[in-house]
Amino acid sequence: MSFLDTFFDGAVMAKYLPDLLAALVTTLWLSAAIVIAGLALGLVLACLRTLGRWYLTLPIVAFADISRALPPLVVILVFYFGLPGLGIRLSGPMVLFIVLGGVLAAFAEEIFWAGLTSVPKGQWEAGRATGLSFMQTLFDIALPQAIRLGIPSLVNRALAITKMTALGSVIGVKEILSVSSSAQSFSGSATPLTMAALAYLAIFLPVVIFARLLEKRYT
Repeated sequence: MSFLDTFFDGAVMAKYLPDLLAALVTTLWLSAAIVIAGLALGLVLACLRTLGRWYLTLPIVAFADISRALPPLVVILVFYFGLPGLGIRLSGPMVLFIVLGGVLAAFAEEIFWAGLTSVPKGQWEAGRATGLSFMQTLFDIALPQAIRLGIPSLVNRALAITKMTALGSVIGVKEILSVSSSAQSFSGSATPLTMAALAYLAIFLPVVIFARLLEKRYT
């Protein structure tokens, strides 16, 4: 069997292309939802941490450390197979959204927090001295700088997390890897996996290039 017949079988491509396109859509909307929710939650947590209240800082730090330490696959399996024992049943996409969104939020919080703490103390003091409230100083002076400093790291981290949507294959989410693996099993051809690789390239290669440009722009 030739290389083209193994990895680029036209008949197999035509048969499974509709399923792969549907899986591509699922992967796209899941990735978008995870990035939006994760970055937004991370930003909120970092802002709350600036208040300096121990009862806010302690749970935020604990959440960030635990979320970054645990392998996402383990948490996904616990949520999907363990929570039904407590009477809580979540769909596969919802589990993936909650777990990966939480992981991204943990990393984003630390990135935003690092940016906020890198703003010179004198700028905070100058803002307060001009009559701005703490929140006005945070949102008008410190936060814009923190976001700008964190953009390259945030983009790279978001890219790494969204590629983990492939973990949805273990809980039956009809994303790219799950559908292509099933198609490969039924067809006995590696072509569906080649199609999956091309789909991932189509999604994430532009983001990788964009991240590189941002890194050069803001370094």
